[in-house]
Formats: sequence, structure tokens, C-alpha cells
Amino acid sequence: MKKKMNVLSFVLMLSLSACNFGGSPAAVVETPAAETLPPATETATEIPATPTVEHKTVPGELPEEPSGAVGDQDSSATADDHRAPGGDRFTFTRFERPFNSQIMDEYFSFIDIQSGFIYVDDLWIYAAIALKGDNASRELKGKYGLEIDLDLDGGGDWLILASNPVSAEWTTGGVEAWFDTNDDVGGATPMITDDNAQKGNGYETMEFGPAVEGDPDLAWVRISPEDPNVVHLAVKKDILNGGTRFLAGLWSGTEDLDPALFDLSDYFTHEQAGAALIELEIFYPIKELSAVDNTCRMAVGFQPTGSEPGICPQQAPAMVGEDPADAGCPPQYYVCENVSMSAVVIVCSCNQP
Repeated sequence: MKKKMNVLSFVLMLSLSACNFGGSPAAVVETPAAETLPPATETATEIPATPTVEHKTVPGELPEEPSGAVGDQDSSATADDHRAPGGDRFTFTRFERPFNSQIMDEYFSFIDIQSGFIYVDDLWIYAAIALKGDNASRELKGKYGLEIDLDLDGGGDWLILASNPVSAEWTTGGVEAWFDTNDDVGGATPMITDDNAQKGNGYETMEFGPAVEGDPDLAWVRISPEDPNVVHLAVKKDILNGGTRFLAGLWSGTEDLDPALFDLSDYFTHEQAGAALIELEIFYPIKELSAVDNTCRMAVGFQPTGSEPGICPQQAPAMVGEDPADAGCPPQYYVCENVSMSAVVIVCSCNQP
């Protein structure tokens, strides 16, 4: 009986020891139910609305009579021969290069200027640039420009550029206006290639364009409502600073037509630029300076002497009709005027009452 009691005691001790192995038994902790949270709401980043430009002054229709006119070479006639028919004179800053570089096997009709006109009214200076155009697509995929020389010295002061116009309504989209603040366009001899030309920064100041504060109505572009191959540019007469005389030239090119490279005939050498005329075999074909066309300068608001840098060639005056002096018209009533915008055609009359 005593042995049984000892066994029972031993078993009981083992049971108690087993219960105490590893220290005190861990307390049972109830895990509270997770708090139910409302679903996360994404906070949208607010994009500030683009401010709407309120235009107060919009160009109208071009005046009936132009204040200047110019013709230009049609390179489509010789495009299959990979050359320009004429008009490409690098040393005089005249370009007829509506072609790709080197091979000149691609002709860009939307760059090839055929003629141009300048119009002026009380508020605006207008330019009309007629391109050869693409009868298939009717797309004017180039960059089109108006260069204005205020002091008639050949060095441009303003350059208005418009890229890829698509609308027959006036718009400021794609339009830029550049000003030459430091007067380095043209270098030492404007419109003529300078020997050992020092490259300047051309038209370095953007006065109108994206993110430029100032007059939101300064410059505009449209495609002519009457002709899909004509680009119209408009810039306020304010840029004349009260003047009435200026020289105007027209440009066309691609997005490579960079205001900082003016004058192009100073930025490049003739060897770098090449030539579009096969007669200039030393420089032919065009090389680094391709896909560009421009016109000579038109005199607006004055009768040119013919010595202005870049001026269009002046034809000898042509008298039309009978000279009133031969009919005995008193000198005080003898009046003559030029009736042509593209040449010098003089018509004289007698205004004797």
C-alpha cells in the first residue's frame, strides 16, 4: 500500500512538473477585431486650367491694293534635273532651295515661293506668300516668314514666323515674332556674305510666342480663304514705332529655319551651304543649307533708289500713253505716278481744271 502511494505521488509530481516546464503558462490574449475603416479615397491632382487668351484685335481682310509686290523662281520646272532654274545667290543672301540636301532628288512644293505681296492698313502689316503648293494634299507643311528692315540698311530688325498653318481663320497658333535686340543680323555687310564672318545670335529676342507675356494680338497667320496655296501673315504696325517706311522680304522653310542663324549667308560658308545652280559647279549641290526659299526686299512706303541692300532689281521706268507735256500741259498741273507694284510703270496726266 505504501508503494502504491509512492507511485501515485511520483506521477502527481511529474504532472505538476510538466505543467510548469518553460515557465509560467502564457496568458491568453484576445485579439480585438480589426477596426473597419472607410475605403481610401484617391485625391485627384488638380491640373490648373490653361488660361484662355482673350483677343481684342484680330486682323481683317487684306486691303485691295498692295504696297509691295515681288515675283520668285518656280523650281518645279527644273526639279527633275535636281537643280534650281535661277535665283540662288548665296553671297547675296538669296536662296532658291526647295530641295533636300546633297542629291536634290526631292522637291518641296510647299516651300517654293512663287510670288509675294505686302499690304498695309491703319493697324496691320500683311504679307501674302504664294507657294507652288501640292495639288494632291494641299498641305502647307513648312515655316513661313516676313522679315522687316526698319532702318533700310539691309539688316533685318523683325522676323515673323508661322509654322504649319492649317486654318483659313486668323489664329496666333504656331506664330512667333522675333526682334534683333543687339543689331547683329547681317553682320558687317548686311545681305552680303562677310569675309571671316563672326557668327552672332541672329534674332535672339522672342517678342511674341508661347509663354511670352505682352500683346497677345501682335502676330497672326491663316491660309488664304481664296487660295489654299497662299499663306497670310499679319503683324501690328506698332512694330514700326511710328515709322512709315521699311523693307520687307519673305521666307519659307522647314522647322530648321532658325531665327538664331540669320543672316544665313554669314552663319554658313559657301562651301558648307553648297549651291542649287549646276552652273556653280564648285559649290553644287546644296549641302548643309537646304529646304529654304526667300525673296528680294520690297520697298514699302517709299520709292527706292535701287542701292538699298537686298532690294529687288529696279526696272527702267516705262512711260505709258502720251506725255502731257507734249500737249502743252502747264507744269503746275503735270502729275506722274507709278501704277505698278512689281515694276516701275509711269503714267503721267494733266490735272488742269
